Amino acid sequence: MVRVGIVGLGYWGPNLLRNLVANRRCGEVTICDSDPSKLEKMAARYPAAKREPRYQQMLEDDSMDAVVIATDVSSHYPLGKAALEAGKHVFIEKPFASSTREAENLVEMAEERGLVTMVGHTFLYSPPVVATKRIIDSGELGDILFITSSRVNLGLHQKDVSVIWDLCPHDFSMLLYWLDEEPIWVSAFGHDYVIDGIPDVAFVDLSFPGGTIGNVQVSWLAPSKLRRTVVVGSGKMLVYDDTEPYEKIKIYDKGVEMVEPESFGEYQLAYRTGDIVSPKLETYEPLSSEMEEFLRCVETGETPRTSGRNGLAVVRALEMADRNLKSGRES
Repeated sequence: MVRVGIVGLGYWGPNLLRNLVANRRCGEVTICDSDPSKLEKMAARYPAAKREPRYQQMLEDDSMDAVVIATDVSSHYPLGKAALEAGKHVFIEKPFASSTREAENLVEMAEERGLVTMVGHTFLYSPPVVATKRIIDSGELGDILFITSSRVNLGLHQKDVSVIWDLCPHDFSMLLYWLDEEPIWVSAFGHDYVIDGIPDVAFVDLSFPGGTIGNVQVSWLAPSKLRRTVVVGSGKMLVYDDTEPYEKIKIYDKGVEMVEPESFGEYQLAYRTGDIVSPKLETYEPLSSEMEEFLRCVETGETPRTSGRNGLAVVRALEMADRNLKSGRES
């Protein structure tokens, strides 16, 4: 069984902890947070867990196999680096690091030491995202022409990162997973309406080597929650709406074709409208599947779906978008 330490018991850490404790592969768990109240709260909920307020002290436990990091983005690199130096396998919540250089260093350190790195791109373990990948790979949609996504809500405003670093990792990770390639360029436009210097709305465009283009809209300023992605193929179209309670995926047999002209200078377009199908999806908690994969890969040495290299690719795209956004706001 894998003995795990988890640091960061604020917003997301308790969810990771819950799934670790429930997993049959997980052995002894050590919880760590510099805030005594958070530590005590989780200790009351999980009395069998060991408590350690000092991160470095936790890493000195030679019996510990892996560390799960769920802290602020700025601390991901130093905490991850310290864990790898201590010989621990590492899971880091998204984004993997706050720069491409940091992400590269973490990946290189892990590979040199034969350790597993994994990033918390939880959506890549959700049934509708996995099903969309399977549908795209089957060729049912034809060539993927473009993908557009909206991820907006009212809040939660972050104080240390822009809306790009907070929300775009979800959509970027899905795009890279579905298309099996990284973007060749990324551009972004946005604004900081609430907190000076922290953009809270952004529109991001991406271009991929295979010819697919993408557009991602993210915002902390919207009247209602929207999590909607449209995948347009040359044959069919797919809509993934994560806010739908039941039919999260719908496949539309719709398209347009150019009809060969009968005479010079004429052309016609043929529009096709067919069935709308909502495929049956599996039912399970993505976080449970994510933690299962991390623990299994620690045991076997396999490479997880959302490995450190996957995290690096997403950070590279985030950095491109953020750099382009900043240059546009400064010009």
